[in-house]
Amino acid sequence: MIISVMSNGTDRRVSITPEIVKKFVCSGHEVKIEKGAGLLSFVNDEGYTQAGAASIKTAKETVKKADIILAVKLPYSEPNGGWTVNLEKGATLVSLMNPHGNKDFLQELAKRGVNLFALELIPRTTRAQSMDVLSSQANLAGYKAVIEAADAYSSMFPLLMTAAGTVAAARVLVIGAGVAGLQAIATARRLGAVVSAFDVRSAAKEQVESLGAKFVEVDAQEAGDGSGGYAKEMSAEYKEKQSEKLAEAVKKSDIVITTAQIPGKLAPVLVTKEMVKSMQPKSVIVDLAVESGGNCELSKLDEKILHNGVTIIGYSNMPGRIPYDASKLLSKNVFNFLQLLIKDNKFSIDTSDDIIAASLLAYNGKTTEAFASL
Repeated sequence: MIISVMSNGTDRRVSITPEIVKKFVCSGHEVKIEKGAGLLSFVNDEGYTQAGAASIKTAKETVKKADIILAVKLPYSEPNGGWTVNLEKGATLVSLMNPHGNKDFLQELAKRGVNLFALELIPRTTRAQSMDVLSSQANLAGYKAVIEAADAYSSMFPLLMTAAGTVAAARVLVIGAGVAGLQAIATARRLGAVVSAFDVRSAAKEQVESLGAKFVEVDAQEAGDGSGGYAKEMSAEYKEKQSEKLAEAVKKSDIVITTAQIPGKLAPVLVTKEMVKSMQPKSVIVDLAVESGGNCELSKLDEKILHNGVTIIGYSNMPGRIPYDASKLLSKNVFNFLQLLIKDNKFSIDTSDDIIAASLLAYNGKTTEAFASL
């Protein structure tokens, strides 16, 4: 079986590392790597060839006759979809696909007979933990968000008492206590900040407090626990109370890190222009939901802006700013997922498997129930 690995344009991550390549080669598979695919992750072509892969000069030749094509994301913005025009009928593409935002693009690939697996649709179940790309990458995003905030903040995070005076500890507010949010809390605490956190899900309170942070509660009976560990859309009454509570918390904070997202929908705007105005100069906001619209009303995609003395960071793909470790974790996720598709060294798609069914968008020229539910 031929497994091809594509480079990912400006995304600094790569879908598999030489360590994983070696495992595939030792199992009797042929692995082809597009030349330079790992360079931005600090993995050179020699590392792949030493692991047994073939380094191929062009994307067209890399995907030729491939059974499985691996990528971090698809080249949506390139003319005609970049290297995807060279995918052959019956080939299986495994990648992060942003399926809610690129349905037309994926529909065209499906019509051409390309099997499609969207890694972000792997369910967040106990069985799928080792394949959970979103969680592994969100963990890194939460960490990096705090590091970016610390770099932009014009003061220190920890309390510092010296003969010259006392520096107060930074007050950090984390909005959204999922995987990214919990890692942000832990990282900010390790740096010495006083941390509070908000989440609409009732289950988040215990997790937040276990990390030593204060949980910001809205006085309401409604809970936002949705399916798969995600939050659900809240009522207008709850949102009004939530906004009042967050306005108080944001005003008192030096650093605000937002992570709140709802699958398939625009991210809720939780930090308004008026809230930003209430913050002290030198405060920092890092919006991890900026790719889906942003939790902060003033965030700008891939920009760091200054508004009334408040720095607002809207960098997309925060895990890609830690490319080496992001690639290492992603690679293991992908390898574990492919074990469901490769049995006894033969490729097989078992649509009765719940993980496969949830992530399979197209098979044998037709879109699936997972695609229809987007």
